Amino acid sequence: MRIIGGFAAGVILKVPKGLDVRPTPDLVKQAIFNSLGAVTEDSRVLDLCAGSGALGLECISRGAVKAVAIEKSRRHASFIEKNMRFIGKRSEMASGQKIQFQVRVQDVFQAIPQMKSEGCVFDLIVSDPPFGPKNVGKRSESISQKLLDNDELPALLDLHGVFVLGHTQRDQLEVPDHWEEVKHMRHGDSMMLFLRKR
Repeated sequence: MRIIGGFAAGVILKVPKGLDVRPTPDLVKQAIFNSLGAVTEDSRVLDLCAGSGALGLECISRGAVKAVAIEKSRRHASFIEKNMRFIGKRSEMASGQKIQFQVRVQDVFQAIPQMKSEGCVFDLIVSDPPFGPKNVGKRSESISQKLLDNDELPALLDLHGVFVLGHTQRDQLEVPDHWEEVKHMRHGDSMMLFLRKR
């Protein structure tokens, strides 16, 4: 697991051992950021269900000026913080600037209304949560579907912002009316949904 683009390209990220975290594969990350293009430059980024923090850290490496990572596991969050300290040093060496990066240790569905009440707004929201089960013939109950259904999440996205959401092919999602699907990208069993708010 490594940073694949920007000033920290090639940096190996420390991730927790075991199966509790499923880091977004490098090939999937490459496809995501190829699609996003220059969106990350000077952006404010929110990384939901951050896990290893790979997506938010990738955004920082590619020019984001601020990132907030939400991760409910204190152990996993400690790895994100370690990686950020190292990447932050690289940033200061490269540009002399300090990066704004915050890790919030809490459940995303508690964090979303809190950030809304705080007036937080982001240009890019990324999330590649734990995969949900196969749901043929019934509505998905995965975290990805719950994020889509959350009617407070769009308030955290800038009018012209992008929401990138991961899920597995077997988890068929329904996009509610407050989101507009822009693109659906497949890479192996990983699917990435690109959305804007209506």
